[in-house]
Amino acid sequence: MKRLAAAVLVLLVLCTGHGFAVQITITKTNGDVETTTNTDIISNTDADTDGNAAPETSMGTDDGTAASTDTNAREALIDAIINTAKTTYEKANGRWQRAQYSGDIYVCKNFSMYLFNQNKSRFRMAEYPKVELVIPMNSEDTADYNKGVGWAEVEASEGNPFDAAAEFRYNPDLSAEENKALAREFMMQVQRGDYFQMSANYYWGTGPHSLVFIADYDSVSQTVHWTDSNMKTKKVNGINYGLVQYDAQKEIDWFVDAFCHPKRGATLYRLRDDIIFADGQK
Repeated sequence: MKRLAAAVLVLLVLCTGHGFAVQITITKTNGDVETTTNTDIISNTDADTDGNAAPETSMGTDDGTAASTDTNAREALIDAIINTAKTTYEKANGRWQRAQYSGDIYVCKNFSMYLFNQNKSRFRMAEYPKVELVIPMNSEDTADYNKGVGWAEVEASEGNPFDAAAEFRYNPDLSAEENKALAREFMMQVQRGDYFQMSANYYWGTGPHSLVFIADYDSVSQTVHWTDSNMKTKKVNGINYGLVQYDAQKEIDWFVDAFCHPKRGATLYRLRDDIIFADGQK
């Protein structure tokens, strides 16, 4: 499923004491809850069901059997995802949103999936022009790593338009400093539109978290910008609420400190290059 482009750094270490292999792949290409209780006013706004239109671009060709890549379609999908995030953030207006139940879009992975699902119908992959796009769920716990280091495997032929562009898995055979160096290099690969999945231990929670990066890694400030929900959380009367964020910003070392722990890690998922407009869409 993974299509790795450009220069690839692969470190493969055989962990004989544990009976598994840890693979750290760096690809260069071009919560879980802080359980505090208070009585703040809570608003659970309705989901944004109307989506957001992406900027109009020229339509790709798709005759139903062989489709050619439309280079504008991929950017249009990324724009639409980010625009939906901004609109949802503005509707929330700084109010805490319920993130307790499986149907609540403000649960972290639900939010990132929502952004994609609101916009996916207008797009396809050139290789599979008749297959509707899907976004995978988180993977489950394994003997080697905690839940949240990556997504479940879904093939492109089944509608998954994402490649794992880069991944980090904590390697117990390396020192903490060596792992941190690899984790930093991993975070330098961030591009606008990348989906990010991590298993982390950080200020607001412990466990899986999902988000979407809205800008390329800034090498000058060594920061990344993202949108998400439920990274910042609280409980009110036993119910979890999350805060929607847009254009949140942190230095990459903040993320390194969050997921660079034994049995934890993170993955960057990137849309394939062959995103096209669906028939009759633009």
